[in-house]
Amino acid sequence: MDAPETDPAATLDDLLTGRWSCRAFLPEPVPRETVEAILVSAGRSASWCNTQPWHVHVVEGDATDRFREGLAQALAADPVERPDLPFPTSYDGVLRERRRDSARQLYESVGITWGDREASFVQTLRNFELFGAPQLALVTTPRALGTYGAVDCGLFLQAFTLAARARGVATIMQAALAGASPYVREFLDLPDDRAVLAGISFGYADEADPVNGYRTPRQPLADLATFVGRGPEDVT
Repeated sequence: MDAPETDPAATLDDLLTGRWSCRAFLPEPVPRETVEAILVSAGRSASWCNTQPWHVHVVEGDATDRFREGLAQALAADPVERPDLPFPTSYDGVLRERRRDSARQLYESVGITWGDREASFVQTLRNFELFGAPQLALVTTPRALGTYGAVDCGLFLQAFTLAARARGVATIMQAALAGASPYVREFLDLPDDRAVLAGISFGYADEADPVNGYRTPRQPLADLATFVGRGPEDVT
């Protein structure tokens, strides 16, 4: 019997729509063969001149706990953000609104009142606990490639999350870990020519945790794109 035909566009839309940032994980690790399959899929990402600049350190097992514990100690000793690549200098206009709305959804999901700085700070610290994820993928890029290396690695990060979603694995991309670059560099023994870009905590989602119950909205097409050269009457 022939297998039913699949609609590639529908499959891609389902993965893009279904991907979300998981903030509570079960302790069960993702099997190595599944992790390797995700990495191979993500490695098909496009890159400038086919440089494939990304490199991934997969932290798992006892190393995940050592990373978490060491990170907490490092941040307690030096809480100043020290990313290898500059963080945004500001969020203005609609960018600020979207950022605030996302934070409101997060806080409401866990019962934090808006303006409760102590509770929100505790929630922020969950970033550095990897939200309880059993595994972590740390992505680095060559310093010499600058912005374009980071853009290429951004494609890899997206592909990783979609490949994980296709295999029932939950993820959350974490730029916050790049703010602790000195600790990450020491933990991984990174050479000077590599820059820490971001981390992806991953595992199986704790569906019972309320923090995993909300989804952030997306801007409408009218705000997302501007069509130049043809009007609606020219489109067939």
